Amino acid sequence: MEPKSPSSEQYRTIRTNIEFSSVDKNVRSILITSSGPGEGKSTTAANLAVVFAQQGKRVLLIDSDLRKPTVQYTFQLDNTDGLTTVLLKQMSLKTIVQKCMVDNLDILTSGPIPPNPAELLSSKSMGKLLEDAYKIYDIIIFDSPPVLAVTDAQILANHTDGSLLVVSSGKTEKELAVKAKEVLSSTKSKLLGAVLNGKKLEQSSYYYYYGGK
Repeated sequence: MEPKSPSSEQYRTIRTNIEFSSVDKNVRSILITSSGPGEGKSTTAANLAVVFAQQGKRVLLIDSDLRKPTVQYTFQLDNTDGLTTVLLKQMSLKTIVQKCMVDNLDILTSGPIPPNPAELLSSKSMGKLLEDAYKIYDIIIFDSPPVLAVTDAQILANHTDGSLLVVSSGKTEKELAVKAKEVLSSTKSKLLGAVLNGKKLEQSSYYYYYGGK
């Protein structure tokens, strides 16, 4: 992502809106999801992690999509070990996070794909992982599976301070977006708003609509 590109400016706007939304409560962990696949949630998670890191925040990006992980490809990292390895208590968070080309940004890839993602994500180990991460990082961003496809995102939302719903212009069905919003609103996580992805504007293909409550 080029620092002066129109899309990077839009991500900085999203970052600012998240910061304004957390005046009453400090939002330190954020879930990024969508109603269905292919709507840009992983791209949004990665770019948000980058702009928070560029601000000088210590950021951890966690690939919690234990069904179709992509973060290792985005940042060209090894995925032999990762989130699942930590949740199974085989290695500690500190020893398993990876550095990337962006200062202040650490990555926790998914690790080996488990047969029981929802069970792992709802385990006490996830709470312990977050507890350890809060001691090291200012912001923790979860790239999660689509919220309507499986229960994983809903489970994770109950662990995080806030959630963002990514919708794709011309692709996401309105009814599904509304249903996804309702599911996220029913969790302990604060729905921060929605990111409209792929909307054709004069200068950018990203537009942020802040409408969370």
